[in-house]
Amino acid sequence: MEAIDTEIPGLELVRVRYFEDERGHFVEMFKRSSFRDAGLPHDFVQDNVSLSRRAGTLRGMHWQAPPFAQAKLVRVASGAVLDMVIDLRRGSPTWGRHFAVELSAANRLQLLVPRGFAHGFLTLEPNSEVVYKCDAEFHAAAERGLHWADPDLALPWPTDPEVSVVSDKDRAWPRLRDLDSPFADAPPEPRDRSGGRPAAVAASY
Repeated sequence: MEAIDTEIPGLELVRVRYFEDERGHFVEMFKRSSFRDAGLPHDFVQDNVSLSRRAGTLRGMHWQAPPFAQAKLVRVASGAVLDMVIDLRRGSPTWGRHFAVELSAANRLQLLVPRGFAHGFLTLEPNSEVVYKCDAEFHAAAERGLHWADPDLALPWPTDPEVSVVSDKDRAWPRLRDLDSPFADAPPEPRDRSGGRPAAVAASY
């Protein structure tokens, strides 16, 4: 597997190897030892599947408050989505910034979202199925969110398809300016590409 750094520390794109032949393909979608060797030592405990029937369905921007915060490994099994995250870590140099990437069954990318991020997506095709692993179980009392159309965030949602299906719960989430982030005042740790413990945080942080 290959871990690809993004401009937000700790947020990684992941590409795994597909073994193709005349029958189809085989892939190890997640292998703990490979992730640890890449400096991504996550222990996932829950798998979730989200199917959206219509293109233009928006789900987000979700996160769980500590001590039930979740890291997520997100991929698309069928269809395509624009996946979006927002850095909510108070000590991060990229606090409040977003990252967007298309995840699809065709491009086979995964996105590793650390704890301390709001996460959501917009479906780009009908019958898009998103599959994601979490390193903590769902706790309803810890469920939190940010409004997907917060003008201060100005998230780059597409206009084709435009946002057309949003739950009442997701319409009611607060704006970033009203959020007192519960994530600790500590900068994110850079990935240790040697496969060992996280590297020391750079002084520039």
